[in-house]
Amino acid sequence: MKKLSIGLLVILALSVAAWAETWKNVTLVDSMCAAKVKEDPDKHTTKCAIKCADGGYGIIASDGKFLKFDEDGNAKALAALKATKKESNLRATVAGERSGDTIKVKSVSLD
Repeated sequence: MKKLSIGLLVILALSVAAWAETWKNVTLVDSMCAAKVKEDPDKHTTKCAIKCADGGYGIIASDGKFLKFDEDGNAKALAALKATKKESNLRATVAGERSGDTIKVKSVSLD
């Protein structure tokens, strides 16, 4: 019975990991500027994104929809922005689980 329980837990853990998504080459943007920069998000500057951190972050997905980050994702995005030498063209790779228009972020890195 113990082996069966452990086996079921392993299968459950693997299936949860399979639900994670990865968004590559998407634009990282603060939520305060998302609508304003939607037409040309690559011109949005790192300086502005850091300045507008209080509103949180997200990505502009390939379909043009803004997907916001959870609190942990906001912290990861801010850390990535502060560490980058890029001044604009904030393309990123984001891994996480999407629920509606929110991503529970596992990782975010600027490309």
